[in-house]
Amino acid sequence: MKRKAISLLSGGLDSILATQLVKDQGIEVVALHFTSPFCTCTKGDKGCGLQAVRTARELGVEVIVKVKGMEYLEIVRAPRHGYGKNMNPCIDCRIFILKEARKLMDEVDAGFVITGEVLGQRPMSQRREAIRLIEKESGLEGLILRPLSAKHFPPTLPEIEGVIDRDKLYDITGRSRKTQYELVDSFNFKEFSCPGGGCLLTEPIFARRMKDLFAYEVGFTMRDVGLLKIGRHFRLRHGMKLILGRNQEENDRLTTAQVSPHVLLSPIGFRGPKGLLTGLYDQEILEIAGNIMAFYGKNETFPVTIESINGVVDLHSVEKVHVDWDKLTI
Repeated sequence: MKRKAISLLSGGLDSILATQLVKDQGIEVVALHFTSPFCTCTKGDKGCGLQAVRTARELGVEVIVKVKGMEYLEIVRAPRHGYGKNMNPCIDCRIFILKEARKLMDEVDAGFVITGEVLGQRPMSQRREAIRLIEKESGLEGLILRPLSAKHFPPTLPEIEGVIDRDKLYDITGRSRKTQYELVDSFNFKEFSCPGGGCLLTEPIFARRMKDLFAYEVGFTMRDVGLLKIGRHFRLRHGMKLILGRNQEENDRLTTAQVSPHVLLSPIGFRGPKGLLTGLYDQEILEIAGNIMAFYGKNETFPVTIESINGVVDLHSVEKVHVDWDKLTI
């Protein structure tokens, strides 16, 4: 068997340790990282993609970055193996990633795949029966090495053929990361983040917004998925949604995100949030949007004047109308 492997590198604690343990056995490693719109480690200067690059640099390995795009969203929409607690298709997600790793093995002439999986650490995808299912459906039976939990599984082909020394692998299980932190100290690693990982699809509010997007928006883009992370969301009509900024940072992000056919609304004469309308609007929609903006701007004076920008500037005054918040809020 070839002494070269693909390592699934998230940039987090477990994947960096798994990669190093195999590197220490003289194996050439190519890291594979997937960026995702659902990663919760994207704040500041340590977003998942950038962190993976930094981690790969510290490990001294090449890293290939791939995007979970629209093809992946179809898996989120209708996962073959169902969801976790909310909209997280953990099993189908792992199958998708490992199938991509299988393709890359042929491209870079690698013999097996490394993952940072730990038996029992994640409730849906790291149960023993789920691991067996994922391995089978990915087409990688016997070729997935899990250095942190290897001794809880039958030997893989790299171990059987003597490419990997099983005695130098570990038997970690469960959610505690005590052993992992001890290994980090011994290796003196600095560049890692998100020890527990994180996916927005496991969060109830984001999952509800994702379901709403699938149900009401035809032809949505990855930009629309990104907007689900910010602001307050209101479903005004089929194909028509209002997003309000909750602070100046979100107002700025909505301003930057405004592209046709989205319409940016700005309050005139009162301090309040900016709003982004996703769809074709009419006077009724403007009245509802203006009232919502006035409510969150704590404006008690009507009519309210809002400015809509979509290539041209229009000013609209709206009267106070009844808004049923419970039915509109996503």
